[in-house]
Amino acid sequence: GKLGIGRNSLINGFVARTETPGMTGRDHAFNVRARVLYPKWDVDAGYQEVGEKFNPEVGFLTRGGYRKPDVRLMTRFRPKNFLKLQEVRPHATFRGFWGFDNFQETGFVHLDNHWQFKNSAEIHTGMNLTREGVRTPFQIYPGIFVPAGTYDNTEAQLVFMTNQGAAVSYNLQSFIGGFFSGNRVTLNNTVRLRPSDTFITELIYQRNDVTLPQGDFVTNLIRTRISYSFNPRVFVQSLVQYNDRADLWSVNLRFGWLQAANTGLFIVYNDSRGLYDLFPNRPQRTDRSLTIKFSRMFDLLQ
Repeated sequence: GKLGIGRNSLINGFVARTETPGMTGRDHAFNVRARVLYPKWDVDAGYQEVGEKFNPEVGFLTRGGYRKPDVRLMTRFRPKNFLKLQEVRPHATFRGFWGFDNFQETGFVHLDNHWQFKNSAEIHTGMNLTREGVRTPFQIYPGIFVPAGTYDNTEAQLVFMTNQGAAVSYNLQSFIGGFFSGNRVTLNNTVRLRPSDTFITELIYQRNDVTLPQGDFVTNLIRTRISYSFNPRVFVQSLVQYNDRADLWSVNLRFGWLQAANTGLFIVYNDSRGLYDLFPNRPQRTDRSLTIKFSRMFDLLQ
């Protein structure tokens, strides 16, 4: 359900329940959210709960059995003549996940300020207070295990981006600070080329340099996206990605022919071997899929 109150307030939510033979317990899920939006203020708060036995079958859950409150507060200022600034957006965010035994699995407090300049460049100067509750030890990297426990950390989140609407743009997002019982430096670089309104491509390189008492490691992720629109309703998109942590290439190709209300024809090809066929003496991985979907909307009242 969704309820609008005046022009500036909105309340929405859902309630769901599943019934699975042989499975008893908390099989419910619900979410309720409220948002108040004004030109200068933006306040958003919500609460979500998913039972341990909630089983959507064909759906997807990032985690099962949790309670999650969250809140976000943002305000905006537009200086008349200060450092060529167009807008300043200080804001704060909190979200947390608790199990039904009241063990906190995740905590995240984000304190940030976005500095947008008149040339559309932006600098974000943020800080995150994080909590990770690990119930059982897990392997984060071959031979390196994170012990069970609760880990509280602080990290800086710094972002720099040029005008994202320009023909060539650059975006750098970085996380520097505590990570479980050690530290990490994450650099996420994106170069975007937009030679026309119909063709966009970007190259993304992410590097994680992690230092833990159990051991140090570095991971790299490289991906490229290409999107071309023949017209507002027909497009092709591709994603090619390499993950050196898993030593795996993957490819995603999509074709879309849109009709009314996001219906139409969609063809998607996925290949987790990806470019392995191009390299000799590489391990063979068989995970390929081709999906074809067609949907159409009919108006029965006319």
